[in-house]
Amino acid sequence: MILPSAYLPPISWFAHLLTGEPIFIEQHENYQKQTFRNRCTIDSPNGPLNLSIPIDRSTFVAGKCIMKDIRISTHTDWQRQHWYALETSYFNSPFFEYLQDDFRPLYERPWTFLTDFNEALIQKCCETLDIQPNISQTKTYMGLTSYDTNFRPTPYYQVFQQKHGFLPDLSIIDLIFNMGKESVFTLQEQA
Repeated sequence: MILPSAYLPPISWFAHLLTGEPIFIEQHENYQKQTFRNRCTIDSPNGPLNLSIPIDRSTFVAGKCIMKDIRISTHTDWQRQHWYALETSYFNSPFFEYLQDDFRPLYERPWTFLTDFNEALIQKCCETLDIQPNISQTKTYMGLTSYDTNFRPTPYYQVFQQKHGFLPDLSIIDLIFNMGKESVFTLQEQA
């Protein structure tokens, strides 16, 4: 299965890591704006919130750039803003207090390439879930597999569920901070 690089991927993306199939993260596609390659959706006190990593547009040639070459812009304090949004949204979740020290350092160090940051977060999520998927990066362009055609969201506890109702297919971080290691069972139901 070939999946795009993703910033704190949605649950439907992450469920594929449990299929046992080899997973390839496509590094050689043209970067696509307004996708979860640099954006994730979390549940916030005001409803779904998109967090978007700013991209350095100076590396684009004729409006295009290969995903592995996408650089993160250093013109904003996006890391502090994203961590603050995660902290504000999940401070009262059952597992944020226990897991924040695992994730915060990733938001405190500098990153040059988007794919490196995405990969580090995916590895941290896998470590937290205690799963060891067979993931590697593509060496040449291989295309993408349509990955969410069979997705069936399984409800789980969410901090703001009484206020907003259940929000399906949010970022994997929503599932992890709300369900901890039990998140893997929700993922298995959706795989």
